[in-house]
Amino acid sequence: EAQLVESGGDLVQAGGSLRLSCAASGFTFDDYAICWFRQAPGKEREGVSCFTNTDNSTNYADSVKGRFTISSDNAKNTVYLQMNTLKPEDSGVYYCAASFSIPIWGMSWSVYDYDYWGQGTQVTVSS
Repeated sequence: EAQLVESGGDLVQAGGSLRLSCAASGFTFDDYAICWFRQAPGKEREGVSCFTNTDNSTNYADSVKGRFTISSDNAKNTVYLQMNTLKPEDSGVYYCAASFSIPIWGMSWSVYDYDYWGQGTQVTVSS
C-alpha cells in the first residue's frame, strides 16, 4: 500500500531549526510531487512547500520563503524540509502529501489534488 511517514518534529525555541523527513513507499516516487502542509489548532490546513520529482521544481508559501528549504533524495524515496529561523507561528502538525496530478497539471494546494497523506508530525516553536 502507498504510505507516507513523517518524522523530525520537535519542540524548539524561536530562531532554532528542525529538519523534517517524509519517507514514501508503495508508489512510484519519481512520478509524484511531494508537498508539506501544516495545521495549527483551530486553523485551516495550509500549504508550506512542494517538491515535484518529475522536474525538480520547488514551491514555497510566502510565509516560509528564505527560511525553509525542500529537497528530495530519490534513492531513499524521501523528501526533507529544512526549517530555519523558526517562529512561533510556524507551530502545528506538519503533514506530507503526494500528488500525481501536480506534475501533469501544475501546482495546486487543493487537498483534492493529493492522493496520499501521512499522519503528521508535531512542530512546536516556543517564544
